[in-house]
Amino acid sequence: MSDQQSRLETSIVPLRFVDIVEDIFHAILALTLLAIGAGAFFFSIKRLIETDPFFPTGMIQGINDILFIVIILEILRTVISRFTDGVYQLNKFLIIGVIAAVRHILTVGASLTLQTGKSDEAFERALYELGLNALVVVALVFAIFLSRSAYRNKA
Repeated sequence: MSDQQSRLETSIVPLRFVDIVEDIFHAILALTLLAIGAGAFFFSIKRLIETDPFFPTGMIQGINDILFIVIILEILRTVISRFTDGVYQLNKFLIIGVIAAVRHILTVGASLTLQTGKSDEAFERALYELGLNALVVVALVFAIFLSRSAYRNKA
């Protein structure tokens, strides 16, 4: 009898039970994320209709909201993938990070162009945020490249 089999037999909680509880928990998380995504979608549509002026404020807010919903859906896809495949996939988390960083870049860039009378300190802070987020995007894209090339080399 191998060491792993003896550990499985002496476990206090049967692993099958843990797997079932984990599957139920992932299903609840997936349904919750789906509900959050649907709620965010309807709230975004409502806010898009009510925003005055639509151009440019409403359009920028709409793009920001859409990217937020895409992030929620990507997280949902990751949870479902974990639920079906049994593993979290690194590339999906990296893609979520890229989307989030790009969303922040768009938000900061839009605030820079729309707001007038910003202090020099606030302007410099916004530029630092843009630069830092650009570096994050480059680092995450490089990590995606490394991850995919490592996967190709295994296959």
